[in-house]
Amino acid sequence: MVEVLFVLGLAVAVFVGFNIGGSSTGVAFGPAVGSDTISKTMAAGLMTVFALLGGATVGTEVIETMGGRIVPSSEFTLLASVTVLFFVGLALLVSNLFGVPASTSMTAVGAIAGLGVASGTIDWNVMGRIVSWWLVAPIVAFWLSAVIGRYLYPHLAARIVFETDGPGTTRRERVGQFLVVAIGCYMAFSAGASNVANAVAPLVGSGELELYPGVALAGAAIGVGAFTIARRTLDTVGNDLTELPILAALIVETVSATIISLLSLAGIPASLAVSATMCVVGLGWGRATRTTRLAEAAGAAVTGAAAGGSGGTGVSVSALNVDAEENPTSSGSGEARPVAKIGEEDPESVTTAADLFDPSATGRVVMLWILTPSISALASYLVFQYVL
Repeated sequence: MVEVLFVLGLAVAVFVGFNIGGSSTGVAFGPAVGSDTISKTMAAGLMTVFALLGGATVGTEVIETMGGRIVPSSEFTLLASVTVLFFVGLALLVSNLFGVPASTSMTAVGAIAGLGVASGTIDWNVMGRIVSWWLVAPIVAFWLSAVIGRYLYPHLAARIVFETDGPGTTRRERVGQFLVVAIGCYMAFSAGASNVANAVAPLVGSGELELYPGVALAGAAIGVGAFTIARRTLDTVGNDLTELPILAALIVETVSATIISLLSLAGIPASLAVSATMCVVGLGWGRATRTTRLAEAAGAAVTGAAAGGSGGTGVSVSALNVDAEENPTSSGSGEARPVAKIGEEDPESVTTAADLFDPSATGRVVMLWILTPSISALASYLVFQYVL
């Protein structure tokens, strides 16, 4: 029975890593593949290497937190470890089948918390610290991106060229190509740092797997996902750049990856998807507020009104589509075109009422982020309290 449970645990861990590789590769390298800077095979290889590097360095702190700090390692019997991994795998399965965004990090922490409450061994200080950062990180992501969108984005768009056919004939284009690959690698590193623990932390905590063999297992599973199911994700993300221009995608990746890498270094399991989504919203809102002065923009943020539009309540990624207009091609002099000052930018070139995001849809996504760990924690508690 012990051997069967161990094999089952390994299978679920591989399933989790496989799905992480499938979903994260498109997010990290979609811009690079979509702009023909690198191939899908190269993207998969880079994803495997940098995710493994992230898991083997920064990610070990997250494994330690999830495998022995929220609840003592002694609570992770083999059966308990497999049960926790089952909840993570179930969340991924539901997400894949129904398109429901589910955070594997939050689901895993919720399941571990349920085990801790049922056994009376949960460390509420550690849990409180984790939940606090779950609330703070999206806020930081929004405001960092908003500042970049308001003050830096137009200047960056005017100076860096991202050609969709990847010729790299000018220095500006070569800089753009380097950035799109380098930031993709950074995103892959962050994904590994935050997600490797979701696949193997319970098994490492139980002592059934050593730390680095566990990281290697998760990294290999991520690699398999990157080379197989990630190809469709790369097509979706890479060919849909009109929804989120390359420069905007790279800013979102850089900010969200930095936040998650720092949290991982501190041993905090956090959702890369949540931070990235808030970066998109913040960057779009910051771009839209360039048509107004600071006082008006602050008022719009408090009231929820769109500073640059008419009759809306927020900003979508469509507000970032001026990237194509502000980012001249390599033809001509190659000089960056002047950027309008804040408050003097033409509202029509930034956003309209049609560009504003649907607050009800955003509310549903945020609600799912709250419900996912809550349901995981409750279900885990009931299982460990009354079944196991």
